[in-house]
Amino acid sequence: MKAAIVTGPNQIPVYGDFKEPTVQAGYELITVTAAALSNLTKSRASGEHYSSSGAFPLVVGVDGVGRTAGGRRVYFALPLAPFGAMAEKVLVAAENCFPVPEGVDDVTVAGIANPGMSSMGALMKRAAFKAGETVLINGATGSAGQLAVQIAKYLGAEKVIATGRDAATLQKIKNEGADVTIPLGDSGDSFEEALKEQFSQGIDVVLDYLWGASAERMMAAGAKAGKEGVPIRFVQIGSMSAPTITLPSAALRSSSITLMGSGISSIPLKELLSSANDAIQAVIPGKLKIETTAVPLADVEKSWNANFGKSRVVFVVK
Repeated sequence: MKAAIVTGPNQIPVYGDFKEPTVQAGYELITVTAAALSNLTKSRASGEHYSSSGAFPLVVGVDGVGRTAGGRRVYFALPLAPFGAMAEKVLVAAENCFPVPEGVDDVTVAGIANPGMSSMGALMKRAAFKAGETVLINGATGSAGQLAVQIAKYLGAEKVIATGRDAATLQKIKNEGADVTIPLGDSGDSFEEALKEQFSQGIDVVLDYLWGASAERMMAAGAKAGKEGVPIRFVQIGSMSAPTITLPSAALRSSSITLMGSGISSIPLKELLSSANDAIQAVIPGKLKIETTAVPLADVEKSWNANFGKSRVVFVVK
């Protein structure tokens, strides 16, 4: 079968022939139609992600959309290694397959599932979010952050605050649900002052996609100006700005900030995958939208590191 294959760590996948999986008890043999290119997919393909097996060669891709041997259209996740989602066929544990709602196309499902899982899991599984609370999303102008704004509103957030560098995208998400937007700028004093104003009014949950300087300023603002009696659940999801921060111990001792992470291993696998399913099922009732660019799987090598802006690349398997 045709697939996107890597033969060693830190290599770009190439389009070629790979052995086809065979049916096993408890697994679904799926004919793939679409698979998105996510940061998780790239990190696991490189062998650098903490969940990577480190075994090569392998087919890349952690999730996708396709049809089972019985004809059901499903979203699937975590195929049996060495088979990955970016191939004509894949073998997936039956419990890791979820029905796709009618009226949502395969490319949209593939594009929304992973970022939707990140915000759904962070809000519901880690932060124990409740309708009526206030959510701050740090890094809301990326595709995952934009979707997080929509999901927070869909789940019943009373107020959503969004930070980001892209002024045009900040305006766009304000029109689509963000109640307050704060430009990141250089993540300096003006940024922290704007945050302090919001924390003084009460922020219940922070979803952080950036880490780095903006997260440092955010925790400092929460410690200094957080509303008394309102615990701040700070959920770390991504590190697009930097992998580390400097965190003074007083920022935690002098505040009600609870710092936690959200991702593979911090949420039980079954619950994490159910979060992806929750996001997919919310597409129609929540009117969730995400920018996608459909690319033939045969173009994987030249598209792997190409700049598609904020659009999420979805490889289409013909």
